[in-house]
Amino acid sequence: IETDLHVTKDNKIICFHDFNLKKKFKLDRYVKNLTFIEINKIANKFRYYVPELKELIRISKNKHYLMLEIKSKKNLNELIEQTKKLKSFSITSFNEENIKNLYKLKKKLNLGVVFASTTRVNKIIQKSKLAYVKILVMEKRFLLKKKLGIIKKPIYFYTARNKKFKKKFKKKNLIFEIK
Repeated sequence: IETDLHVTKDNKIICFHDFNLKKKFKLDRYVKNLTFIEINKIANKFRYYVPELKELIRISKNKHYLMLEIKSKKNLNELIEQTKKLKSFSITSFNEENIKNLYKLKKKLNLGVVFASTTRVNKIIQKSKLAYVKILVMEKRFLLKKKLGIIKKPIYFYTARNKKFKKKFKKKNLIFEIK
């Protein structure tokens, strides 16, 4: 299960993709400027609920691998605290500073960097050698890049959307989007 994590105004870590509510709820308000209760009052009008990370962890009952992509620099200590009983998870971010800071706080975390589709393959290979990078996550266009074969760490590819794709790349770690 892959989810993005944001921190609300009242320091709750929530599972939500976007930085603001515009795309999902037609309201141009930023997650970081709203409390957890305010976000769910808005979400409720659309028959939707935005869970806290701790709810996802409780529901998953340690039966599913959780890939947690952090979007915020806040509450890293709380993130470590909430995930300490998880058996199978990783924490990733496009923001490499987040990963460095988490590594400084707890070296044994399964941390990874998410790469944009515009990243050069040589840069990905270079970053894969860093001690704090345990996994790599990149756009599916990189699936056909043979140069990445020299990387000896797990690589995950986003976003797969159909069964044909799954069949074609069945030996790859694919991240699927469910709407």
